[in-house]
Amino acid sequence: MTAMSPRRSEPDLSYLLDHTSHVLRTRMAAELAEIGLTARMHCVLVHALEEERTQAQLAEIGDMDKTTMVVTVDALEKAGLAERQSSSTDRRARIIAVTEAGARVAEESRRIVDGVHAQALGSLPDEEREVLVRALGRLAEGHLRTPAEGPAATRRARQKS
Repeated sequence: MTAMSPRRSEPDLSYLLDHTSHVLRTRMAAELAEIGLTARMHCVLVHALEEERTQAQLAEIGDMDKTTMVVTVDALEKAGLAERQSSSTDRRARIIAVTEAGARVAEESRRIVDGVHAQALGSLPDEEREVLVRALGRLAEGHLRTPAEGPAATRRARQKS
């Protein structure tokens, strides 16, 4: 005798969000790799261009731990795309300054990321695109804004770009 699976009363939202997010990230990673960047490098460049930010602030924005952030900035420096400098407002703080070459690459990477997003949304009918984006925004800023505290930390899968 085989056991019957319990019927779902709700759609498997975790699977839907995890799977689509994973596929979106892999597509983005493949396209960014063509210009020598990772998603983390892209994130640091575009957010460092917005305003003067410290390495710690950029790590927070990109949901990176200190070690990952150091490795990411080291790679950006090695590529000549960014450099660590003293802050203009706090001489004890170090900021990440984007070089001219880094600004050009950041513009190209922003076009790539926007293109990946546009392709995904473009696969939906117009009316569904707006509803999806609005609904996900509401979840991200509302009910699913803050992770639950648990016995073991759950790793967040995606950094903001």
